[in-house]
Amino acid sequence: MLAVAEHRNFTRASEALHVSQPALSQQIKQLEETLGVQLFDRTGRTVRPTDMGTVYIEYARRALVDLEAGRHAILDVRDLSHGELRLAMTPTFTEYLVAPLVERFSAKYPGITLSVCEMTLDSIELALSDDRVDLGIGFASVRSDEIEVRALFDEKLTIVVGKGHPFARKGTTVSPQELADAPLALLTRDFATRAHIDAYFQSHRLSPKITVEANSISAVVNIVRYGRMATILPDAIAREHGALNHVESSATLPSRTVALLSRKGAYRSVASQAFAALLDGVHDGDSLAKFIGKVDSE
Repeated sequence: MLAVAEHRNFTRASEALHVSQPALSQQIKQLEETLGVQLFDRTGRTVRPTDMGTVYIEYARRALVDLEAGRHAILDVRDLSHGELRLAMTPTFTEYLVAPLVERFSAKYPGITLSVCEMTLDSIELALSDDRVDLGIGFASVRSDEIEVRALFDEKLTIVVGKGHPFARKGTTVSPQELADAPLALLTRDFATRAHIDAYFQSHRLSPKITVEANSISAVVNIVRYGRMATILPDAIAREHGALNHVESSATLPSRTVALLSRKGAYRSVASQAFAALLDGVHDGDSLAKFIGKVDSE
């Protein structure tokens, strides 16, 4: 039924489901007879749900989400000898947090298959609501009331330059005006980090000199590393790259609360609980640095 609603055509829906078109039509007809209502209007060039069909489809989608959650519950094994965990992260965390998390989790629970996806914060909220991921690491500023937020630590933004940049001189403190006047390589506006940067300059009534915009953190890092541009990135990223310098600002740069995200009322697999437990000790910048450092030294 959902395939017909999506494709608006019995033939295309049957092809997507790998069943014959007559068999699919008969199944829908039997469902309509059982419910005593017409679910689809077949009179036009495309098949479309009736008002009653639209209502029923919404419940059908919810049922599929619950069925998928049930499937994961069955796969859950108490001793963590096997299973799966689906994790989503906003892009900045793939640069400094995902590696130590994956390394420590996989070393402790080698039988668990870990799937990691990079998503925007809005996409993580939707994926959690639709049960397409088990946990998300993003920011506490979620929009949906369906998302449970567990604060982890504050991520601080900092000015980042290459070793040859004029700002890299020891003891240099940069003012908002000096930063705005410098050539900048920034993330594009679809990154949450960029929104904080724009708000920072707006609060000082400054128009920054943006020379390059990139939709990749790695691209920004390399541009800054080999060039004479500055950028603004999470402090932890600057500390992870030996070829980069973080520079003090005379005006405090923005920070945001990093959080572990989950769907309220969702089934919590043992793998999810074990992963969350790894983050118990990460509650500020110092503990984060120690957490990352432990993996590097192991």
